[in-house]
Amino acid sequence: MTGIAEESRAEGAEEPRVEVAPVRPGEELDWDALQIYLRAHIDGLHGEFSVLQFPRGSANLTYRVAFGDRLLVVRRPPFGQIARGAHDMTREHRVLSRLYRAYDRAPRALLHCADTDVVGAEFFVSEYREGVVVWDEIPDSMAHHADAGRRIGFAVVDALADLHAVDPASCDLADLGRPEGYLERQVAGWSARWDAVAEYAPGRDVADLVEEVGRRIRADIPASRRAGIVHNDYKVDNCQFPHGDPDRVKSVFDWDMATTGDVLVDLGTLLNYWPDRTVEPASDTAFIVVPGMHALDLPSRAEIVERYAAGSDLDLSRIDWYEAFGCWKTVVILQQLYARFVRGETTDPRMGQRGEFVAPLARRALGLLPA
Repeated sequence: MTGIAEESRAEGAEEPRVEVAPVRPGEELDWDALQIYLRAHIDGLHGEFSVLQFPRGSANLTYRVAFGDRLLVVRRPPFGQIARGAHDMTREHRVLSRLYRAYDRAPRALLHCADTDVVGAEFFVSEYREGVVVWDEIPDSMAHHADAGRRIGFAVVDALADLHAVDPASCDLADLGRPEGYLERQVAGWSARWDAVAEYAPGRDVADLVEEVGRRIRADIPASRRAGIVHNDYKVDNCQFPHGDPDRVKSVFDWDMATTGDVLVDLGTLLNYWPDRTVEPASDTAFIVVPGMHALDLPSRAEIVERYAAGSDLDLSRIDWYEAFGCWKTVVILQQLYARFVRGETTDPRMGQRGEFVAPLARRALGLLPA
């Protein structure tokens, strides 16, 4: 179809630094069916239809579609087997069609399609926002700012604290989840997800290591202090900034696991992804972060906890458990992505490398937990 940007990229090529790129081979959708559906369900779509892909994500497939000058975002689950409760487009649409009322960093969802005949899976459409995501270097538009990395880091934490201050009832999300027993259900759910992909572990010793982490996590679940909206995958590269402004997050992405529950889970997840300058990047227990993040000069992990604590009355004495839980969840996610590659459900070469990080991240989680 005229206007569709689908040129192939060589497998194994360096990850692009651009915001959008031609659609990755094997991740094309039925573009005719998609544009017909969107024109029929969203008012004011005129002009030539074209598609590019957001290439940096690892799981859900996210595309920027254009109708002339109007840009929208289309998001659907990955191809292949989907873990129960994962890649929940219905949930993400529900959250983003309401949360924007109370939290202006949430892009507004415009449409949900449950008809899997259109593009092969359910999907949703949201507004497109112009901005920049910080991956592995300070964006050129921010390079002139003093201490840009530190300011970016504090802005990310401040955006998280602001999310946790939102009353779910204020935006009709009071029944998004069940806060009572939240941690126990989370631990049980991630244990089940690991069991479903454990056979793809690179060796019995690696599987045993991950299962020992799970045992210690289950043995020492803390009492939850406060319920609120939990993003469940909060990290620097899920935040978008205005061009040239390192001091405030403009948008937060990837809400398909959002719920209401113990908000400290988000802080633990953020710490799990946060680079630690006291640990060598090549260390066996190095943090699993985007290559290059160590050079951003972000605040230290201790400063991140301190910044969050300054705006909260929560007891953070058990934050090591929450960070270990974040590590363990990431281990399971990495194993799920690697399993999809082994089963031939994706041709993305990055997914074939995800299994390499399972053991070192599990060892770091063990170091945060009592024996």
